[in-house]
Amino acid sequence: VKYMTNEINEKITVANYLQKNNLFLYKLINKSSLSLFFKNLNVYKTNLVRIGGDNDGGYLIPNDLEGIKYCFSPGVADSIAFEKDLAKKNITSFLIDYSIEKLPEENKLFEFKKKFLGIKNNEKFITINKWIKESSFMNSNTDAILQMDIEGNEYEVLLDFEEVLMKRFRILVIEFHQFYDLTTPFGHKIIQAVFDKILQNFFIVHIHPNNLFPTMNVLGYEIPNLLEFTFLRKDRLKDKAFIKSLPHDLDKKNIDTNKEIVLPDYWYK
Repeated sequence: VKYMTNEINEKITVANYLQKNNLFLYKLINKSSLSLFFKNLNVYKTNLVRIGGDNDGGYLIPNDLEGIKYCFSPGVADSIAFEKDLAKKNITSFLIDYSIEKLPEENKLFEFKKKFLGIKNNEKFITINKWIKESSFMNSNTDAILQMDIEGNEYEVLLDFEEVLMKRFRILVIEFHQFYDLTTPFGHKIIQAVFDKILQNFFIVHIHPNNLFPTMNVLGYEIPNLLEFTFLRKDRLKDKAFIKSLPHDLDKKNIDTNKEIVLPDYWYK
């Protein structure tokens, strides 16, 4: 196939043109697969509270913290508002991030390691299973919270997560990246596998789109690229009613200057 560029009077292949202009072609999944994914995204109603800051770094979680003594929080950067709020409730936070030398603020209830979360163990990385097993949490009979924001590595980490360890967590708060990839065959396969694994033992109780990037409309579905999901372990939810609308009254925009993203109801009904 030939393509005549406007910039120069020469013929080049489409592949070369795309490469030169940093453009890509990709295959879409069929609409029925996308529809099935949304059909399984039931969001259950529970009493939520906001933990952390008013914007990025703040999350809505179930008001079910009694008996939780630990939080595992991979991905720190410069924000520890979530962990500071938990410390006020006497919850110890284990934090890791290889990109920083130390925490932005010290606290007697913070335990920090300079590591990235990954699927191997070396000087730079540690697996979620090794990290948890080495912690004092393993000697307790309490539940924990997982708050994860690790810039796209969450998929491989969650697939590597031992189920027996995952079930010791009462609440999962996970920011999913590259959600546009849900529309491609390979991306859909990975994202579906992660959600299938989590939803065996957890209910979705909140979804909040991060408005750093706009949504992308694919096959009639609006897909944000960044999404914050809150999950609650199934044994903690007695009333199985679904929510009726989003956003929640406690939701805040991640980026004040960007337009708010309102999820269509197929994301939660």
